[in-house]
Amino acid sequence: MTQMTLHKSEIYATLPNTALTAYFRNAGDMLADEAVLLGAVIRSILATDGHLTNKAIIQRLIEAIESTDDVVTIDIVRKTLEIVVDHTFDDI
Repeated sequence: MTQMTLHKSEIYATLPNTALTAYFRNAGDMLADEAVLLGAVIRSILATDGHLTNKAIIQRLIEAIESTDDVVTIDIVRKTLEIVVDHTFDDI
């Protein structure tokens, strides 16, 4: 099994949408927890599916909310989900 190690800049480069990439890059430390979470979600998706989509990110974040009772974690996941959804274009 190949272990996937991506640095922050490489993770942003894998995002399917440049608006989302720019948002996280420009946020700096204000979204540090959300960036760590998003990075973990991206690595997980790439390791299991090999292909990254906004839909896959959104689905994993919803699963994360449903699988925890920790209010702090839920808040971080919810905020990350809101950012991803806000920066995801509708399918045409």
